[in-house]
Amino acid sequence: MKINPKNGIDKLIFGMKQNDVIAIYGKPNKNYKDEDDNVIFVYNELKIRLTFYQEEELKLGYLVASSPNLELFGYKIINRKITDVKKDLAQKGITKFTQEEFDTFENYFNEENWIILQTEFEEVVKFEIGAIINDKDEFDWKFKK
Repeated sequence: MKINPKNGIDKLIFGMKQNDVIAIYGKPNKNYKDEDDNVIFVYNELKIRLTFYQEEELKLGYLVASSPNLELFGYKIINRKITDVKKDLAQKGITKFTQEEFDTFENYFNEENWIILQTEFEEVVKFEIGAIINDKDEFDWKFKK
């Protein structure tokens, strides 16, 4: 599954509605609302969680994935050492990360591309990507019908 920075993952494009996603991937394995009334889709086989923002007309705005098939710029990222992943990304100009620690987990956040590499035991275990917010403080929706 190819990660498309600022756009989404694979055929998932920020700004899609639930029906757009279902037309491509079928019904999710799990479908629920979070504490903010956002709609969450879970696809077990793809190892991906999708968030449709309630305050944005239920548009797809956030993805969390842990599939070992994820690729960013042609590099696999899941189950690899964070030092190796960061070296690969540096070759593509992604070098600025804010680091946060939570128990045994560490998050490496790159604001420019709104991505998070979550690690445990220095290996990437989860990848998160969100829709970009533009200079007008609005979401930059990429999906156009």
